[in-house]
Amino acid sequence: MVRVGQLRLSSNATDLGLLVSDWWDEINESTKWQDEIFFFLCAAFALVASVALIQLIRIQLRVPEYGWTTQKVFHLMNFIVNGVRAVVFGFHRQVFVMHPKVLTFILLDLPGLLFFSTYTLLVLFWAEIFHQARSLPTDKLRTVYLSVNGGMYFIQACIWIYLWINDNSIVEFIGKIFIAVISIIAALSFLVYGGRLFCMLKRFPVESKGRRKKLHEVGFVTAICFTCFLIRCAVVLLSAFDEKDASLDVLDHPILNLIYYMLVEILPSALVLYILRKLPPKRISAQYHAIR
Repeated sequence: MVRVGQLRLSSNATDLGLLVSDWWDEINESTKWQDEIFFFLCAAFALVASVALIQLIRIQLRVPEYGWTTQKVFHLMNFIVNGVRAVVFGFHRQVFVMHPKVLTFILLDLPGLLFFSTYTLLVLFWAEIFHQARSLPTDKLRTVYLSVNGGMYFIQACIWIYLWINDNSIVEFIGKIFIAVISIIAALSFLVYGGRLFCMLKRFPVESKGRRKKLHEVGFVTAICFTCFLIRCAVVLLSAFDEKDASLDVLDHPILNLIYYMLVEILPSALVLYILRKLPPKRISAQYHAIR
């Protein structure tokens, strides 16, 4: 009797697995589902881009006299990243079938690199605050930020140029590993400086509503950004080693694209924009730095 029950359970599990597999394949191969999922991504990215633009306008109206501050640049870059994503997914049928294939890689990977630059700008801002509070020099922090980002774009441009000249699967694999590496660098940078700033604020002796709010802000943003870059690293590595079933660069994986971009860009951007929605004071403060 036990063996019969085990056989039935095994049979039911197999049938359920086949049903899920058939459902997954049916959606992935359906032109209608592909269009609906990619247009949904287009609308979601457009919404986040609109929120970032509105917030940028509000900040500019509040403090027009301080030029391009870190906060303004952050919202501008958010608008650009999400706006480009919206356009790419709005014209997904043309993007995913471009020739040479490297053009598809450029349109899909470039916003991801800009996303890295946008959110590591927060790390730079936190690092400056932490170093100033500890009376440490801050003059090299921006140089490091610009050097890391400049080196990242240079290496990625070299990979794209090589793929343009010679569409090589090994170089394509190296390109995905490179994206995974910069993702884990971003995750660790949030963990290091977000964690340091969080611990510093936690030890601050004065108990106030502003301190608690800043503590929660740093903690939540650190957790969100660390998680999203860690997921990006894991999924990109998976797609590098299992290109057939886990590739994000093809039309017939819309569900995977939906899950991936919701988890690593749309939801994190929306949450961070909500958490950082507070407008700056009309008078300049120690936490509001202009970009020189």
